[in-house]
Amino acid sequence: MALVLNEENFESEVINADKPVLVDFWAEWCGPCKMISPMIDELATEMADSAKVGKVEIDGAQALAVKYGVRSIPCLLFFKDGEVKDQIVGANVSKEQLKEKLSAL
Repeated sequence: MALVLNEENFESEVINADKPVLVDFWAEWCGPCKMISPMIDELATEMADSAKVGKVEIDGAQALAVKYGVRSIPCLLFFKDGEVKDQIVGANVSKEQLKEKLSAL
């Protein structure tokens, strides 16, 4: 299961993480977000040893969405050493593609 991220824990869980982190910016009202949600949760379980996977519900964390320039969702940001290294916008993505990007960090 993916970590639930918010403004309180984002720094400790993502910015200060000792391994790559995939952050899924999503919203309850977003159909494509709900479509990829099970895949994000599976990825969190499968990659638990080598990476972190978390979700930010943007309606409850608008400051984070603004800070990282999230304009459309789902927006998947790949963090390494506290910095955004890559991103994917939209739901047209496979679990394998996400695994490859995380493994490459």
